[in-house]
Amino acid sequence: MTDIPTLRRILHENRVVAAVGLSANWYRPSYFAAKYLQEHGYRVIPVNPSYEEILGEKCYPSLLEIPEPVDVVQIFQQPDRVPPFVEQAIKIGAKVVWMQLGIVNEEAAARAREAGLEVVMDRCMKIEHARLFGGLNFVGVNTRVVSSKRTKIIAN
Repeated sequence: MTDIPTLRRILHENRVVAAVGLSANWYRPSYFAAKYLQEHGYRVIPVNPSYEEILGEKCYPSLLEIPEPVDVVQIFQQPDRVPPFVEQAIKIGAKVVWMQLGIVNEEAAARAREAGLEVVMDRCMKIEHARLFGGLNFVGVNTRVVSSKRTKIIAN
């Protein structure tokens, strides 16, 4: 489990994200997570052999073909498909492997850590950024408050 100070540091220091499995379909979670990150100053590089471009960025068929340094390899793939992407992340010199919500692969995580990368599993970059940097909102109103308390509604 990654603690809050570590998540905050990773999100603050690492601004170039290669999104493996990013979809061009606006209704897919990967798409709106990537769009959110772009809107908050991150460079998102799509990695998906099915597309040429997503969110205005050239799409690459693999991490190995990205011609610039990558800080975070964000993985939107089933857990059993993670190990090859971890190996590619190691080869390209990424600093962090981030497996999205529902994605846990302990063996791949151990391999990444062994190679010196930080690992985040079963968390969403969009949600964590919003939670830690004040981007959670309701109908576009940024409350800058993260709370589980419900507001009292008085009905007449």
